[in-house]
Amino acid sequence: MIRPRLLCCLCLLLPAATRPLSALASTAAAPQPAAPASEAATKPPATAAPAATLAITEVKLAPKPATPTPPAPDAPEVKDPSTVAAEETRSLVRLGLKLTDRGEYVSGETALLSVLQNRSAARIDKRDAILALGRLFRRKGDLAKAAAVYEKFFKEFPADETAPGAYLDLGRTLRAMGSPQLAIARFYNVINSTLKLPENGFDTYRQLAKTAQFEIAETYFQSGDFAEASRYFSRLKLLDLAPIDRARAHFKAVYSLYLAQDNLAAATGLRSFLEQNPDDENVPEARYLLAVTLRRLNHLNEAYEVTIDLLRTQRARTSGDPKRWAYWQRRTGNQLANEYYEQGDYQSSLVIYQSLAEISPDPEWRLPVLYQVGLCQERLQQTDRARATYQSILDLMPRNPETGTPPSQVQDIVQMVAWRLKHLNWRLDTTAQTDEFFRTFPKTPAVTTAKPPAAHDPNGSAPSPPATL
Repeated sequence: MIRPRLLCCLCLLLPAATRPLSALASTAAAPQPAAPASEAATKPPATAAPAATLAITEVKLAPKPATPTPPAPDAPEVKDPSTVAAEETRSLVRLGLKLTDRGEYVSGETALLSVLQNRSAARIDKRDAILALGRLFRRKGDLAKAAAVYEKFFKEFPADETAPGAYLDLGRTLRAMGSPQLAIARFYNVINSTLKLPENGFDTYRQLAKTAQFEIAETYFQSGDFAEASRYFSRLKLLDLAPIDRARAHFKAVYSLYLAQDNLAAATGLRSFLEQNPDDENVPEARYLLAVTLRRLNHLNEAYEVTIDLLRTQRARTSGDPKRWAYWQRRTGNQLANEYYEQGDYQSSLVIYQSLAEISPDPEWRLPVLYQVGLCQERLQQTDRARATYQSILDLMPRNPETGTPPSQVQDIVQMVAWRLKHLNWRLDTTAQTDEFFRTFPKTPAVTTAKPPAAHDPNGSAPSPPATL
């Protein structure tokens, strides 16, 4: 039999046990408001749930520990489509320039045209593309297309900061096409356009203006107007140029006078250039021009001295550009030596040829010069020296180690030298035999000359007739 007090406790616990655990947990967890004092006195005190039930409830409803979420990988930065398109356009322009430098003109033209045909391309990218296309056509040699591209550039970008450089390239293109007057007009456009540009690029624009003035003088020079070319090159000497550019303008000015046949002014200008620019790269050519000019003025001794001075220039002076010096030494010496030989001045010709032979040990150069030395010695009646010179040619002659024959490029010299030696030997033998003959020939008796008949004596008898043999 259950006791009444225990039955009451079970009845109180039964409704709570039948509730869901979640509701029980919320009820247990939520703080209960304090009851009024009167009400607390009338209600029985709350009875605690059994220990086992509370433990289960806390375990079931305890929050699970949060599982750490792995960090999401960095998502690629999303670029603005317009920015991507601009970068691709600039890449195509750079690609076109690289292909042009490599000589792949078809691919380069395709890349640049794709930029020009892109309506969404930025204006600056189209500007760079059209300039690159003009450069491509110039490198390719398609000058008509290059000129058309530059003209289109000036229509679309008339006041652009790159206009002076474009005018410069167009002027060079027109000059190469054989239109010097149009080229000069474009070069003047370079000068005029630099005056309208902002001052932030003053040094660059000033350099472009100087280059345009030089190109104007060069255009007159190439078109054959040497007097005008000399005048413009002389103006350039007055500008604030680098020493190397000033020397170049000076040389072109006097070279124009040489081509214009103004010999006296050319000789004076060439001497001035050699004095002011002794180490310039154009010094050997200037000496050649001076020697020829002095020959034109019939100053033969001065021309001879200039030539010998050029041929005997110290190696320390020629070491900077030996090929250039050797070229003008050979050309100067060979030309003047030939002129002296044709005019019968064999002694001057001989000295120049002997100096020429010392320029290079190359058989293809040295052997023909030695042959000329032998000819001069023959003309000067130096037969023994001529024979020795011809023999030295045969001794110096390179030969194939297998066949023993000389190279094909010097076989003609071998034949001529062999003929000259044979001729000289024949002359010497003939002269010796003739001398020996006259030395051993018996002396002939002296021939007595009969006296002429006596003149007719008017007072005496007639003269007797001469005796007949």
